[in-house]
Amino acid sequence: MLKAGVLGAGHLGKIHLRLLNQSNKYDLIGFYDPDAENAKRVSEEFGYQIFDTIADLIKAVDVVDIVTPTLSHFDCAKQCIEAGKHIFIEKPISNTVDEALKMVELANVQKVKGQVGHVERFNPAFTGVKDMIETPMFIETHRLAEFNPRGTDVPVVLDLMIHDIDVILSVVKSKVKQISASGVSVISETPDIANARIEFENGCVANLTASRISLKNMRKSRFFQKDAYISVDFLEKKCEVVKMKDAPETPGEFDMILQNAEGIKKQIYFENPDIEVNNAILDELETFADAINNNTTPIVSLTQGMEALKVAKQIIDCF
Repeated sequence: MLKAGVLGAGHLGKIHLRLLNQSNKYDLIGFYDPDAENAKRVSEEFGYQIFDTIADLIKAVDVVDIVTPTLSHFDCAKQCIEAGKHIFIEKPISNTVDEALKMVELANVQKVKGQVGHVERFNPAFTGVKDMIETPMFIETHRLAEFNPRGTDVPVVLDLMIHDIDVILSVVKSKVKQISASGVSVISETPDIANARIEFENGCVANLTASRISLKNMRKSRFFQKDAYISVDFLEKKCEVVKMKDAPETPGEFDMILQNAEGIKKQIYFENPDIEVNNAILDELETFADAINNNTTPIVSLTQGMEALKVAKQIIDCF
């Protein structure tokens, strides 16, 4: 088993500690948190070992799980990578694209692996249909959340929309051509609601909306491609696939048939992909262990995390 340590024992850090502790692919050694009182509370409640310094933790483990505020991501990652330790780092990968690039380059030099915590890649509703998303030409995403003070230190694009940016970049096999966007600050000092349009070189267009001041939560994405419509509900963990094929010469009584202006008939049919119930955070952590043990590329590499951040920053620059 890989020896693991966690940097940061806040809300998400405690979740990571619990999951690493129950995983049979990791041996949780302990954690470090700069807030001594919080560290003591977490240790007393759950029995995890506290380390006095980041350096002490790094020395004791093979893998460091970085669940600290975004501003500290680069400094924490740099110390870990320079010590030859693999890193799992929460999204967004870093505060700036320049930091992300340095992190990628340093990891390549030190020959260590890194994965970014874009957890929606492991959502069972998405994994159930991702292989069916072949050449989407129009994508629409809505990620709406009720107001929560946690996370408002960064624009909603880095807090929420970046999840959808990463998912979109993972399925559109084309370079970004143009980005336009608008954002409004309502409660916070940074934009609380934003809309972005991403145009790709292959003609695909993605329209993204994110809000953290909504009256209800929603996390839906819709993918349109030739002869298919695919809907993913990340919140409810449901998906829907509607496909079209040439209509049979003698349709059945219950077949759904459409005829266009040219007289071409198409049959509409539905597919219900299997959705396997999972813990997405545990899955992302354990697939990272597999990547280390098997010397394969992590599912969400540092480079992919950097690309998602790059697009997010371009969107923010439009405001």
